[in-house]
Amino acid sequence: MRFVLPLLLFLTACSASNKNVSMGENYLGVPYLSDPLGEEQKPDPDPLIRFDAFDCVTFVETVLAGGDKNKLTKIRYKNGQISFLNRNHFIESDWLQNNSDIVENVSAKYGKTSVRTVVVDKKKWLKKIHDLNYDCAVETVNIEYIPYRDLNNLKLNESLIVLFIAGNSGKNDKIGTDLAVTHMGFLLPDGVFRHASSAAGKVVDVDFMDYVAKQEKNNNNLGITLVRIK
Repeated sequence: MRFVLPLLLFLTACSASNKNVSMGENYLGVPYLSDPLGEEQKPDPDPLIRFDAFDCVTFVETVLAGGDKNKLTKIRYKNGQISFLNRNHFIESDWLQNNSDIVENVSAKYGKTSVRTVVVDKKKWLKKIHDLNYDCAVETVNIEYIPYRDLNNLKLNESLIVLFIAGNSGKNDKIGTDLAVTHMGFLLPDGVFRHASSAAGKVVDVDFMDYVAKQEKNNNNLGITLVRIK
């Protein structure tokens, strides 16, 4: 369905046109909604932009775009070409590579790193999750991350995007492909993790190390990737 922005939220977004608007502080408390954006046509008729709901990815993307629809389109789609297939569905193989002009993995700057090899089978995923038949080559990508065991005395002088990396568990078989990045948000220099949280049901600020401690309890959770905004 097409989405009509409430006037107040529209004005807020328009005024939020600088680089990061304090990394999305103006969106704190906005409700969480899984997969809130689309192409305004099948197979995903959701709107291209909205400010009343986010999931973790669209929150980060909207903040990076400064609430600008054209900038958001360039972030969400390969070469800015709007279509479901062109969307940067996978952070590992699509999003990081196609946004390399505005972001870069700087994990090695902040700690001892390891590499997670991810085998993305987009063809199988499209069929299993969306019942779509398209030929897509299987992609193998490496993503550098800091294991939780090596995440000590992390000190930042800048705000970064943080990606949470998991291993290849049996759960990935349910979606038809391997998947490494399970969550994302902003890590602020004061140790605050700002993200659209499904558990909290909204965009929240939490203590980063407290959040990490909870992630470590699952043996399949490996660590974090730190991404600098150019």
